[in-house]
Amino acid sequence: MIKSSFDIENELLSKGYDFVIGIDEVGRGPLAGPVVACAVIYRNFKFSISNFQTISNDKISNDKNFIKNIELIRDSKMLSEKQREGLFDFIQENFFVGVGLCDHETIDRMNILEASFLAMKKALNELARKAQISILKSIILVDGNKKIPNFSMDQRAIVGGDKIVKSISAASIVAKVTRDRMMKELHKKYPQYGFDKHKGYGTKFHVDALLKVGPCKIHRKTFEPVKTLVKKGK
Repeated sequence: MIKSSFDIENELLSKGYDFVIGIDEVGRGPLAGPVVACAVIYRNFKFSISNFQTISNDKISNDKNFIKNIELIRDSKMLSEKQREGLFDFIQENFFVGVGLCDHETIDRMNILEASFLAMKKALNELARKAQISILKSIILVDGNKKIPNFSMDQRAIVGGDKIVKSISAASIVAKVTRDRMMKELHKKYPQYGFDKHKGYGTKFHVDALLKVGPCKIHRKTFEPVKTLVKKGK
């Protein structure tokens, strides 16, 4: 099994960057709901900025549960829902975290790729605000093969980054849990579609429900088969 690590972050910090940001998104494929992005910075790196809040080294060396959780952070798709939920608060405590999203209407207006990039920019802006840092002194590690367009700071696109870069792994977990929780809440409003089970992805149950009752407000009208059903007036 490929192991997620902080190797790339440490390499970049040794080259003079003040901050290394991991970013990932979830929700490109579903037929309904938002796309959610998360950007994180691990607090324990030896940053050159003296007043930056970090985690005590004593805590790391003496806390077996801390070490266990750090080791467990990996691609969110490789974890169970229970494991992701368990790591969510741990990541919030030990990383600076920014979350951004674009709803179904924005996705339909812009297309899913552009909406994903916009969600990432929102996440980065929230991260900079919460951590009180200048993101211009940072480098972003983006999961995938595309950098964020029209964004003036250093970036590195890493294919499979959520599997090998610990910061991206942490971002993937927070993004996944955040979106899943949103879809569970939306299930209460639209129970006929089963959003609590498939989170908006095109499962047989979801498609069958669409064919039976038609799309609801949060469905993506530019995604098939929703697009065809809308044209038919369902």
